[in-house]
Amino acid sequence: MATTEPVSLGLPTAPARPLAVRRPSRRIQVGPVPVGGDAPVSVQSMTTTVTADVGATLQQIAELTAAGCQIVRVACPTQDDADALPVIAKKSRIPVIADIHFQPKYVFAAIDAGCAAVRVNPGNIRQFDDKVKEIARAASAAGTPIRIGVNAGSLDRRLLQKYGKATPEALVESALWEASLFEEHGFRDIKISVKHNDPVVMVNAYRRLAAQCDYPLHLGVTEAGPAFQGTIKSAVAFGALLSEGIGDTIRVSLSAPPAEEIKVGIQILESLNLRRRRLEIVSCPSCGRAQVDVYKLADQVTAGLEGMEVPLRVAVMGCVVNGPGEAREADLGVASGNGKGQIFVKGEVIKTVPESKIVETLIDEALKLAEQMEKDGALSGSPAVTVV
Repeated sequence: MATTEPVSLGLPTAPARPLAVRRPSRRIQVGPVPVGGDAPVSVQSMTTTVTADVGATLQQIAELTAAGCQIVRVACPTQDDADALPVIAKKSRIPVIADIHFQPKYVFAAIDAGCAAVRVNPGNIRQFDDKVKEIARAASAAGTPIRIGVNAGSLDRRLLQKYGKATPEALVESALWEASLFEEHGFRDIKISVKHNDPVVMVNAYRRLAAQCDYPLHLGVTEAGPAFQGTIKSAVAFGALLSEGIGDTIRVSLSAPPAEEIKVGIQILESLNLRRRRLEIVSCPSCGRAQVDVYKLADQVTAGLEGMEVPLRVAVMGCVVNGPGEAREADLGVASGNGKGQIFVKGEVIKTVPESKIVETLIDEALKLAEQMEKDGALSGSPAVTVV
């Protein structure tokens, strides 16, 4: 009698491959975080505090660090901000990038302060090109990378006159021109961004830039908007580029608390298999077939599993059409109906519980599975919860 191989349920033992091979790029070091080359794509954000308020700025950096931020940028528009940089750079647990506009003297202050990198915006720094030699010398001596950050809203007026507006060609020309000035002085410890508020323009700019240089690229849709709109625009743009292997660091720019940017950025990377997956909810949008409050169940299960760091997939299903199949395919799941829930573990029904007991039962079983998976060393991913 012929035998069949057992069907593997739950998450695969190895993470799925990303959609594309990463674009080859030179590698730089932003403090302890490698950027470019074969280094993982990192997630960044920017503080919203006045940098001169050292306590408030360090507190927000700590909150960002806890959310998963890997590199943080702080604004430096005044001398008071520049004076605060040494303490902030020293006490931050993650690398600090100084964001410099208008005054080139603050670039040198940031380098002297021990910042992990400096972001410069050539379009609005007065007489920037004349200072490149000095900046390159100082940055090279300190081992400080420079990010050339070109923005649609502050493009060099010469390029605006040439192209009429901030086109992809204009953004790329600006970035590569500034990079060439540093190259003339032997400095290539550079990262580039060419941001625009229109995802289509932004994507086209990065595609052009990726084809014309080997510098690591920082992705961003600038002024992306409020949380919902900005999340959509960033996910669309980053998804397009990262799925082509383009992009080495990302920042989701939202009109929202900075920690929200980190949550969205991490989720984008997880969705593209560019980062180990954590808690993932797979749930149905609900419909007339649902016999339980799927939304409530999903929220309660998610809250109960928050912070779990093992590759666990949990399915919370609201009807008998797709419920059993989805629950069976997960590590842990429930198929609900008629005031009850069938609890599945690794594809097998282990018990049936009243609707009022579904959440606590799932959490209890999840903790048991997590403990076993940790003992087995199954930490190649993070919890994935399926709610359909």
